[in-house]
Amino acid sequence: MPKTTYLTTPLYYVNAAPHIGHSYTTIAADALARYHRLRGEPVFLLTGTDEHGQKIAQAAAKAGKEPQAFTDEVSERFRSLWGRLSIRFDDYIRTTQPRHVQAVQQIVQRLKDTNQLTHSAYEGWYCTPDETFWTEAEAKKAGARPGNSEGRAGGDPVCPTCQRPVEFVREEGWHLPLEPHRAWLRGYVAAHPDWIQPAARYNELKSLLEQPLPESLSITRPKSRISWGIPVPFAPDQVVYVWIDALLNYITVAGYPGDPKRFAGLWPADIHFIGKDILRHHALYWPIMLHALGLPDDQMPRRIIAHGHWKVGEQKMSKSLGNIIDPHVVMDQLLKGQPNGADIYRYFLLREIPFGQDGSFSEDALMKRFAADLANDLGNLVNRTCSMIDRYRGGKIPAPAASDPLNAAAVHREVEAAMAGAEFSAALGAIMGLVTKANQFVETAAPWKLDKQPEAAAQLDQVLAALADALRIAAILLAPFLPSVAGEIWRQLGCTGEMRFADAARWGLLPAWQALGPHPILFPRAEAKG
Repeated sequence: MPKTTYLTTPLYYVNAAPHIGHSYTTIAADALARYHRLRGEPVFLLTGTDEHGQKIAQAAAKAGKEPQAFTDEVSERFRSLWGRLSIRFDDYIRTTQPRHVQAVQQIVQRLKDTNQLTHSAYEGWYCTPDETFWTEAEAKKAGARPGNSEGRAGGDPVCPTCQRPVEFVREEGWHLPLEPHRAWLRGYVAAHPDWIQPAARYNELKSLLEQPLPESLSITRPKSRISWGIPVPFAPDQVVYVWIDALLNYITVAGYPGDPKRFAGLWPADIHFIGKDILRHHALYWPIMLHALGLPDDQMPRRIIAHGHWKVGEQKMSKSLGNIIDPHVVMDQLLKGQPNGADIYRYFLLREIPFGQDGSFSEDALMKRFAADLANDLGNLVNRTCSMIDRYRGGKIPAPAASDPLNAAAVHREVEAAMAGAEFSAALGAIMGLVTKANQFVETAAPWKLDKQPEAAAQLDQVLAALADALRIAAILLAPFLPSVAGEIWRQLGCTGEMRFADAARWGLLPAWQALGPHPILFPRAEAKG
């Protein structure tokens, strides 16, 4: 039995409501999961929320709530948004759930029992918003802000990620030494050049491994300073460091350490989808943790894809910086009145920029992409095809065309190649190329002229059947990206069975004289404002 394709998103931190960056990662992972399901392959998509740590406790206190009540509320906002965006996950893990808490405690105990941990004092620059320690060199390289909390000349350093002041922390706890694993990780990275994508992120990791690393990775934090966390079983005065807690979800959900059979069927993860700002956590700390647990090289995550950021102007989008785009606002206001607003939003994020690059969000860019690609191209093709079949053949699709004048059945190979590399924009570009070609075919074939020529009846049948079959193929190929729109096209063609990716490679599969279903406008024009 083939291994299930295991796809993950990061666990999203519940210090505030979800924004466009969270949705981008999750939509991408969902599109790839849907693609595998369309191919009839077993797939498991994991997402969820990260709910411990100092930042959560502070946000809860600010809201006047207990941490658990606060995380319950915000986690549900993520889950609700995923439902609205047609995210079809197979599990939704919350780090406050007992199943995760117990597994994390067992794993930390295992590290202790196998002498992987040391107990010592630790000091370094700590960013509370990012819950991350930075070395002196890393923090100072990022710049400095006025202030001198430790008597250092030139002011305090700032966080390389968010550019806010970091706090110099001294505390005791349990740590995982990093240096003993450096040589192994260097060798693993060198032997797996496609492990991190895109290539710029791979090169970033290689460079990082040549620089001074923190001496160790904090596994625990003192409960006196951070009370909201998973208790450490062998140290009552400590809680598990939030990043350790969060990263371990990938294996706890997969069945580690208590369910070896489940673990063998899911792990290793086939793709970790992450944002580029958490590359070091996933490509440096995470594999070292797995190596310390004794997992062999063939049990490392198979691929880590670190996508770019969405920006407003030139700033990275960030909840803590206050420049976020709320997906609900996009759908409720910018796309108001669109029955398939969630799919329009999905399409824009996946089509606008190659996955891995940074993108700039604007209302103008969204509406231009929507109008050009979806309303004027795809929506127009569906509407005119159904209307002509209504007008010329009483709402029934003629017998399949003998040949494929659009070479539509070949598009699936382009989509297949693009999806192998998670190149969502390229896959959508190939599909929309077919749509454009079909619209051009309408103009060239001119069915309205053929209808006036009795001797051209058979030719008109072929034209209408070809357009309908091209739409059938386009609907199948669009299903991972625009599930609602694809399903609507499928129903408008009168199709009732399940879509299968393999059928996009075959021409002429629509039954002769199949009746169309109801066919409302896919993307209605906005009413003129008075």
